[in-house]
Amino acid sequence: MNDKELLETALTYGRHALDWRRKFIGLLPEINKRRLFEKKGCSSIREFAAKFGGVSKEQLELTIKLEERFIPTPELHKQLVTGEVSINKLARVVSIATPENDLELSEIVQNMSQKAVETLVRDEKFTGMRAQTLSLNEEVRGRLVELQEKGIDINELISVALNKREEEIAEEKAQPVGPATSRPVPVKTERLLAKEHGTKCSIPTCKKPSVVIHHTQTFALSHRHDPNYLAPLCKEHHEIAHMINLKVREKRKCL
Repeated sequence: MNDKELLETALTYGRHALDWRRKFIGLLPEINKRRLFEKKGCSSIREFAAKFGGVSKEQLELTIKLEERFIPTPELHKQLVTGEVSINKLARVVSIATPENDLELSEIVQNMSQKAVETLVRDEKFTGMRAQTLSLNEEVRGRLVELQEKGIDINELISVALNKREEEIAEEKAQPVGPATSRPVPVKTERLLAKEHGTKCSIPTCKKPSVVIHHTQTFALSHRHDPNYLAPLCKEHHEIAHMINLKVREKRKCL
């Protein structure tokens, strides 16, 4: 067996080991309820889990808790007990799981990476919340205080400046956009997006840097880099966006 064959064989065994481990873990809550661990000479489900599957106390306790929490959500419950999805990923969505979003969340955990799932849950929890702190350097802070002491309404002053900025961006985005000559977004458009969104992901609840410009209108159909339909996103929100696009296309096929 050469190096390549050895590595591929090890990886194959590893993947199968993870699959079987998830399935083993998923059965533990029911084995515990039926006290089947006693048939193998074990004094507790903890001993059974450790002896026959190398499952830690923490993993076992998490699995039993999840199994109880997912009783009202049959799709997520099924993914746990069959080992379709890891307990670590399922643990990320348990705090927002309801009978109403059961099917949707089961599809999400099945198809998204763990980091993307974490991001989605965070967005769900903190939608509408914004940080209320501003980082002002001493010079700007001093000038604003000076103006305020003179009786000038600095809120109105800042509001006018912000409105002017938004108007300038809106004018630039209103310029007609012709068919694209290449797949990469033009530098001029990238600069406009940076002017509007800065260096961060354009999702309001996200503080991560943007790493990709997402076409909210599928580029293969529009063949345009229209800044009105472009969004700088972090890796996780880009994954979420493509998942949403896929679900929309699937729904359209059903109509």
